[in-house]
Amino acid sequence: MGWAHILLVLVALQRLGELALARRNTARLLARGGREIGAAHYPLFILLQGGWLATLAVLSAPNPPVIWPLLGFFALLQIIRVWVIATLGPYWTTRIITLDDVPLRRTGPYRFLRHPNYAIVGAEIPTLALALGLPRPAIAFGLANIGLLAYRMRIENIAIADRRGL
Repeated sequence: MGWAHILLVLVALQRLGELALARRNTARLLARGGREIGAAHYPLFILLQGGWLATLAVLSAPNPPVIWPLLGFFALLQIIRVWVIATLGPYWTTRIITLDDVPLRRTGPYRFLRHPNYAIVGAEIPTLALALGLPRPAIAFGLANIGLLAYRMRIENIAIADRRGL
């Protein structure tokens, strides 16, 4: 197994760990009276992320030439991802769960962007594919992800509209 496949295994393990954390946080939020919004599109994210990683694993050479700037940018995105998760703490989840009486976060990366996690995901999907020398999957999965994220942000913005003033 080459470095590229090891990297993809690590990314897959990261995603599985995030899903476990998200599931736990989702259950706690729902138990507190939270409401899930837009659940119907959630499986598309699982399919997209799984398909992206599987495609990269199948198409990538075990040891492609290292494109250090892209790998460095991907690593930076992972650090910012951890910052987002830490900022939201028990409110971070992969689903859209809203609690009407909880104010929106305006600290951490939320000082700079309304949806920093979506910006990270939007950048990391093409970045990792390009770092592995796979421009076609970078374009295909990048565009599919942007479309899905745009739809999700529209739903989420409607769901949290009443909480902006809290």
